[in-house]
Amino acid sequence: MTDRPLVEELRLFLGDPETWWGPASIPLRLAEHLLLSAVAVLVAAALVIPPALWAAHRRRGVVAAAAVVNIGRAVPTFGILVVVVVWLGLGPWPALVALVALSGPPMFTNTVAAVLAVDPAVLESAWGMGMTGRAVLMKVELPLALPVIAEGIRIAISQVIATATLAALAAGGGLGRFIVDGFAKRDQGELLIGAVLVAAVAVVAEMLFTRGQRRLVPSQASAEGSR
Repeated sequence: MTDRPLVEELRLFLGDPETWWGPASIPLRLAEHLLLSAVAVLVAAALVIPPALWAAHRRRGVVAAAAVVNIGRAVPTFGILVVVVVWLGLGPWPALVALVALSGPPMFTNTVAAVLAVDPAVLESAWGMGMTGRAVLMKVELPLALPVIAEGIRIAISQVIATATLAALAAGGGLGRFIVDGFAKRDQGELLIGAVLVAAVAVVAEMLFTRGQRRLVPSQASAEGSR
């Protein structure tokens, strides 16, 4: 630690033009953090949600698929990061792989649970109307399951934004750089700003997604009531 008080270190860090306009500025690190988080969640969603929908719709292979996906939950994210660093080297890719493994399980679990929870009477009516399996999945099961699937995505987003700080340990970017560099330089101001920014981004993302979720759920309820 330095001999300067925390308030002085905060003043020096925030008053430095490089903090706002340099190659390692707050806006740049924030953009890196958000981009890494968004790509990780989108890749995980593309990898796990379609198989989860298919497995739950067919009522086949759910347990086996869940066991594979939940490896990401059983293995610590830091452990995955270390293994991928050894394999791919330093950079953004190890963090991306680790975050995809982290965000997959909640989306898979919620998707399967949501589809399996659809009222059997509703499904029987759909089959009785002569709908194909694909039509039942896309027009009945998916719309009814969407709010719970969205909840799984929300959980994944919160986890990824908070954990994306690990990217800095693999020479990646993001807000975690302020925390890692703050430790290295014993700069309490930079370290604290990094931690506060990560927490603030996680809270804001949670609020925005929750607001969108609340708009989605009433629309599903009204759709059901209009049938």
